[in-house]
Amino acid sequence: MPKHFRTIDAARKTLSAIENSAIDELLAGKIGRREFLRHGSVLGLSLPFLGGIASAVGLGAPQARAEGKPGGTVRAGIAVPGGAIDPVTFYDSGSYQLVFQVAEFLCVTQPDLTLKPVLAESWSPNADGSVWTFKLRKGVKFHNGEDFRADDVVATFDRLADPSGTSNALSVFKGLLSKGGTRKVNDHAVEFHLDAPNGSFPYSVSIDNYNAVILPASYKGDYEKTFEGTGPFRLESYTPKVGASFVRNPDYWGEKALPDRLEFKFYGDVQPRILALQAGEVDVLDAIPLDVSQVVLGNPDITVLRVASTAHRQLHMRCDMAPFTDKRVRQALALCIDRTQLVNGLCRGMAATGNDSPFAPAFPVTDKSVAQRTRDIAKAKQLMEAAGLGGGFDMTLTTLRYSDIPGYAQLFQNFAKEIGARISLDIEDQDKYYGKAVFGQSDWLDSPLGITDYAHRSVPNVFLKSPLVSDGPWNAAHFKNASYDGLVTGYLKALDLDAQRKAASDIQKLLLDETPVIFSYFPDLLVPVRKNVSGVPPIAAGLLLDRVSVAS
Repeated sequence: MPKHFRTIDAARKTLSAIENSAIDELLAGKIGRREFLRHGSVLGLSLPFLGGIASAVGLGAPQARAEGKPGGTVRAGIAVPGGAIDPVTFYDSGSYQLVFQVAEFLCVTQPDLTLKPVLAESWSPNADGSVWTFKLRKGVKFHNGEDFRADDVVATFDRLADPSGTSNALSVFKGLLSKGGTRKVNDHAVEFHLDAPNGSFPYSVSIDNYNAVILPASYKGDYEKTFEGTGPFRLESYTPKVGASFVRNPDYWGEKALPDRLEFKFYGDVQPRILALQAGEVDVLDAIPLDVSQVVLGNPDITVLRVASTAHRQLHMRCDMAPFTDKRVRQALALCIDRTQLVNGLCRGMAATGNDSPFAPAFPVTDKSVAQRTRDIAKAKQLMEAAGLGGGFDMTLTTLRYSDIPGYAQLFQNFAKEIGARISLDIEDQDKYYGKAVFGQSDWLDSPLGITDYAHRSVPNVFLKSPLVSDGPWNAAHFKNASYDGLVTGYLKALDLDAQRKAASDIQKLLLDETPVIFSYFPDLLVPVRKNVSGVPPIAAGLLLDRVSVAS
């Protein structure tokens, strides 16, 4: 027996059947190193262990990210936080970019979508994925000197899953984790008893769910006074609407941060942020919209980090309102779109083509053998005729003024003209468009036709549930399909890759047929930094600045 097979065989004796199935997939050549590491990390296997197995079969490690020298101040330009900062309720980039520096998650996603342990040392599911046990890191303290313990984890997730509260994370936890489902095993272990089995639950308590930072059990609100956390930086000063600064935490449990200090400056719009970067007033920005990327892409003093993302714009059609009650009309509108023009023109080539499901090319389980929907005006006109709408129809498309969305709306308006659909545009401010984000009080959820921005996720679970299942809180299409709901349930509970891939393929095919929502493209995330900056991790979740340095 070859040496590497003896190494793998010895390792397998300690693993569960589900964990061994991932190794079976690797040995059979069904998955490569990246997907093996991603899937194994979700199941709670350590990245060094998984890397050792991959190396044993000849799949070497990727090049490590270079780090700079310690010391100095890193200056970041970000959006003004949307209101009082509270990790339980915030939803905006300006708020969570600050909190990411001082508070931590049980685990964080890496550029390859693997999960890296942070406040959790390891985790594992039971046989059906309905209970996940997390072992917590010892020797960790909050900035206020309190020890980090299981009670803090229980209190954090009870807050986030409380249906009577105002947690922004309820969109993730509804039907997944209820208040009381997080249970203390001992001071350094918790169990998550889920409402339904879930094969990728650890992503829900990672940085993917940006509200899931661990706060002390004693937290009562007023976060801006302390910016409490266990992270590599602690609060120096915070001035609402102006900026914030943080200093290295000398008592941090892990590798100490490289910068001595972080300084955040707030900007009301993206243009002043870009001007500040060009002038050297800041070193790094949070992600910028595609429509202003040309301003910095040609600048010799600036590097733009491009990160393949699963962020997208959902073009919904209300399936309970004419003419969209007929799926042939929905299909016709999808067929009139020139996706190549959207990717290469609107997005300047910095996007992946969508195929009318949430399964972006970046997701490893996406079935890439499903035929790509392309522009077909003749077929679209035939479908319109068959639906009794050969003369077209009039409709208003309601959307928001954000990034590339107005440009997308205008292009869609022109595409639709070719099949007789006369689309007028109502482009609103974000506050008006989203309203109270509940049915009956939101232009987003009530409009017959609309385009909505969705942020990056490392797994498609939220995209599959909230906007598309029959009782989804973000179901702007008012799509109700029992077969779809069943497929999503099957996908979410699957622990093994074969079952996930089969369910993903079936979902893709069903959504292509039903077309309640058009997914035309998945734009890259663009993070501009000055040329003398190194160590910014290319992840889509947000800025993590503890390994960043600025050369003089």
